Amino acid sequence: MTSEATSPSATAGDYVSAELYTRIQQFYADQMGLMDHGHAEEWAATFTEDAVFLGSTPGRAALAESARAHAQRLVDEKADFRHWIGMLDVRPQSDGSLRTRAYALTARTVRDEALQLTASVVCRDHLVQQDGRWLVSHRTLRRDGAA
Repeated sequence: MTSEATSPSATAGDYVSAELYTRIQQFYADQMGLMDHGHAEEWAATFTEDAVFLGSTPGRAALAESARAHAQRLVDEKADFRHWIGMLDVRPQSDGSLRTRAYALTARTVRDEALQLTASVVCRDHLVQQDGRWLVSHRTLRRDGAA
């Protein structure tokens, strides 16, 4: 067993309301859908201006550039790409932000070929609210099977 599990001694105060949990689920459904459909600029806008993603070049502009390149590769390969997020854990922080942990599967399908599961990862985000919207300020991914 790895240290990815949440504390078994969590109390009710460690959790968000059902309404906020549902909003965060919808946030991820929207965010992943934007990426899956090649909407790079809109996807990048779900991150703060100075967001950090896996230690890549910080910032929304760098994320948008990377997402555009990813979308173009999929077009060139005539492939569809999908994210599935599950086992979402949402924890409130004393400053009003949220810490989340979720399992994510990615799947790639080239036209007329079989579906390929391409990754299984643990995604950890720090979400902050700006102008009434939740945004990712920091994201780390740990690929299953990686050292």
